Amino acid sequence: MAEAPPAIPLGGIHHNAFRCRDAAQTRWFYEEVLGLKAAAGLVIDTVPGTGAETPYMHIFFELGDGNYIAFFDSPYDADADWFDAKNSFDMHVAIEAKTRGDMLAMQDRIKALGVKCFGPIDHDFVESVYMYDPNGIQVEITCRTADHERIMADEAAHLDDVMAAWSERTRQLKEEKFGADSLANRGSRWPAMRH
Repeated sequence: MAEAPPAIPLGGIHHNAFRCRDAAQTRWFYEEVLGLKAAAGLVIDTVPGTGAETPYMHIFFELGDGNYIAFFDSPYDADADWFDAKNSFDMHVAIEAKTRGDMLAMQDRIKALGVKCFGPIDHDFVESVYMYDPNGIQVEITCRTADHERIMADEAAHLDDVMAAWSERTRQLKEEKFGADSLANRGSRWPAMRH
């Protein structure tokens, strides 16, 4: 296998995009409840790349750092079950507040607008409050703790050992559930764990 050229440093996330049940309802939540700026709304009749005639709206909300969270309103091919509340391990969005005070003030605002918002939960490196958007996506508003940088640096220093131990601990279960071939690291410098 030929050696790959070096990776080019990538910047921040331009946008994360998800499906929404209804663009207007989603706009209410992200603009009126969370206070994000509705930045663009594109109505497109064909899917780029495939040419499939599936009209949809692509709506963008701008975050404080200039990046976006976006949604696709495509009722023609939507599955109603997709909008059920998702397990946060499967999907959630964490938006950072500058301070703990800002996070708590947002929690008060969200509750005042009739949206359930629980927490704060202390995760040591961050504290967070949680709610669900109208699309079943858990939204987390988080703030870094005073120990955030130290904790992250400590975790990075031990990452290889922690990953190796976790892989060994869970490998048999994953092979039974997903199959050994699905766990192969294709081209990775990290070899697939084998018993």
